[in-house]
Amino acid sequence: MGSVQADRQEDGGLVERARAGDRGAFEDLVRRHHQRIYRTLLGLTGNREDAEDLTQTTFLKVYEHLGEFQGTAKFSTWLTRIAINEGLQRLRTRKPMVSLDETGPDEDEGFRPVQLRAWTEDPEQALSRSETRAVVEQELMHLPEKYRMVVMLRDLEGLSTAETAQALGLGIAVVKTRLLRGRLMLRERLAPRFTVEGETARRG
Repeated sequence: MGSVQADRQEDGGLVERARAGDRGAFEDLVRRHHQRIYRTLLGLTGNREDAEDLTQTTFLKVYEHLGEFQGTAKFSTWLTRIAINEGLQRLRTRKPMVSLDETGPDEDEGFRPVQLRAWTEDPEQALSRSETRAVVEQELMHLPEKYRMVVMLRDLEGLSTAETAQALGLGIAVVKTRLLRGRLMLRERLAPRFTVEGETARRG
């Protein structure tokens, strides 16, 4: 049995026990998913205090609404959607956000990548490896907020372009533009780790 299927079954068993009143099972769910949810919220908000607070809020809401989970999607997917909604609500109330305003010009529209060396693998594909994802998440924090959010939702959390647009209240064309620019910025930052030269240096 693949690890993904095994994880889904283990989550399912814990969810059923938690819904039946087993608090220990819910605590196990929190331990399994806490770090990933925290990283997702940190990527969205760019603020550690917000991420910590929203992680607690997310799991509180999950506990309160666990009876509404139908099991048609993975528990982790349902959990992540709740976290994303909480993060976006916090961002919208915290300050007027340039990143959610599609009417203004993109100040980085003149960005052009400098690193043009050959890549040993595509960073988007490499996200499946946990150690690579940690590096990507770290570098993602250096992107301007408007691009960071789109790349986080689309590439790291696996939302479709339409779902990302709906979550951010943006047009699909705007999401596509920012996703392309954000990916270029991220690849630029990751270039030393993913280029042939970088790979050779790590092996030497």
